[in-house]
Amino acid sequence: MSGHSKWANIQHRKGLQDRKRGNLFTKLAKEITVAAKLGDPNPDMNPRLRLAVLAARKESMPNDNIKRAIQKALPGSGEGDYSEIRYEGYAPGGISVIVECLTDNKNRTASDIRSIFSKNGGNLGETGSVSFNFEHIGLFVYKKSVGDFDSVFETALEGGAKDVEEDDDNYMITCEISEFANLSKALEKFGEPEKAEIIWQPTLFVNVNGESAERIERFVEALEDNDDVQKVYTNAEFE
Repeated sequence: MSGHSKWANIQHRKGLQDRKRGNLFTKLAKEITVAAKLGDPNPDMNPRLRLAVLAARKESMPNDNIKRAIQKALPGSGEGDYSEIRYEGYAPGGISVIVECLTDNKNRTASDIRSIFSKNGGNLGETGSVSFNFEHIGLFVYKKSVGDFDSVFETALEGGAKDVEEDDDNYMITCEISEFANLSKALEKFGEPEKAEIIWQPTLFVNVNGESAERIERFVEALEDNDDVQKVYTNAEFE
C-alpha cells in the first residue's frame, strides 16, 4: 500500500508568500464559520470545526480571528450564512477541474467563476461533468517522525483507512468519507496531523508540461485568488 506520492499535484495552493494574507484568512474564517454552524460551536465536540481551527492555527491566524469566525455561526449573529457550492469544468488542454466555494452570494460567485474559466481558456461544465474522474475521500498527512511505517499502517488499517502511502517526509493516509471520523479518532495517538481534510483525488492523471503547464497554473491561481474559492483540484500532473 506504500508508494511514491503524487499529492503535490492533486490540490494546487499557492504558498502564503504568493497570496495576500487577508485572502487566506478570509478562506480559513469561512470554513470555521460553516463548520461551527453545521455542528457544535465547541471544537472538541465538532471534528470538522476542530480541523478548521487546526488549519487556521498552522497558518498563524490570530486567536481573535478564530473566535470571531465561530461567533458568526451562533444564533442571532446575523452573519455567517454561507452556502457550499461545487463547480466543475475543464482547464486549458482538457484538464479536469473541481472548484469548491463558500459564498454568501451565489449569483456573484457563479458570475466570477464563469468569468475566470472564460478568460483563461477553460470551459465551465455542469455538476458531475468531471467529478466521475475523481474519488471523494478523506486524507490525513503525518510527518514520518510520528513513528515507523508498520505502526502507522496497522493503526490506520484498524481505524478504517483504505490506503497508506509514504514519501521522503510524510505518511499519506486515505479513507472513505464515512470512515473519516473513526480514522481521525484512531490516529490521535500520533498527535495532530499536518493535514486532515476531505479531498477530490483523481483516478487518472494527465501529464502536462511547458506552455500548457504554465497556462494551467495561471488558471488555477486566478481561481484561488477569488475570495469565495476554498479549494481547487485538477488531474494535472506537472513534469
